[in-house]
Amino acid sequence: MKESVISLDRLSKSYGSVRAVQDLSLSIERGAIFGFLGANGAGKTTTMRMLCGLVRPTDGRATIAGHDVWKERQMVRTKFGYVAQRFSLYPDLSVHENLRFFGGATRVARSALEPRIARLLQLTDLEAKRNTPAGSLSGGMRQLLALACALVHEPPLLFLDEPTSGLDPVHRQQMWNLLYDLSNSGITIFVTTHYMDEAERCTEVGFIDQGRLLATAPPRALKASFNTKLLEIDVDPVMPALVRLREEPEVLGVSLRSGSLRLYAAEPQLLLEKWRQAWPYGDIRWLGERWVEPDMEDVFTAYSQGYEAVLKPITK
Repeated sequence: MKESVISLDRLSKSYGSVRAVQDLSLSIERGAIFGFLGANGAGKTTTMRMLCGLVRPTDGRATIAGHDVWKERQMVRTKFGYVAQRFSLYPDLSVHENLRFFGGATRVARSALEPRIARLLQLTDLEAKRNTPAGSLSGGMRQLLALACALVHEPPLLFLDEPTSGLDPVHRQQMWNLLYDLSNSGITIFVTTHYMDEAERCTEVGFIDQGRLLATAPPRALKASFNTKLLEIDVDPVMPALVRLREEPEVLGVSLRSGSLRLYAAEPQLLLEKWRQAWPYGDIRWLGERWVEPDMEDVFTAYSQGYEAVLKPITK
């Protein structure tokens, strides 16, 4: 039986009449990279703040390494590192000074601190910048420094709030390579992201909408939850077609992908056969069609928009 690092049991948070988080229950195993996805205001940040012991749950319970995140929050805070979306370190201190400061703040023994800093500088490719003020670093290097500071006390768990937001593709890949290495070493990673391609990189993904957990499973299982392949069509002009097709009663939704229209429909094969017999839009040219496998963006769209007709129960 695998070890559970994070456990949520009907975790809830209300602000007056507003239910920010509602009855969240899930378990995250040691070494997992758990991607927590949802639109702005869905409840991601509130959930993370409860897990970090910054916000008291209204109902339910959550534990980290067996410790209650609120009742034992002082103990719990020694068990994780946190990387914020916005740069939250000291810009006037050098890279090395920031690491020394956070090492002291997390009570790393003096004898262990300098060797640990040396390893982290090597891990994050910041050795050449050790004496550079943090405020002078590029966005990517700042996030790498933030990650190093979060790791200085060697926590078994990392919380990352949209850690690659605003980063260029090179630094995004560098950040994810580091996360893979950390996961492989046994560190559990809880990451929020808006990038669907990053959701593909997680070992497990949870979708939250209006405070409720819609689904949680590995990416492969989520993509397999579609009843059918998706119909993608080529038409001209494309934008008027997109607007018109959204009004079709058999069409749940339409998205634009690389100049083609991807359709979400309960019975796409029947829809295609009907259009082959009589295409209803004389001012729009039909150029071709194909069947495509769903990706994580399709999964997020289907769950967040409530396209239940195209989904089946998840088999992990």
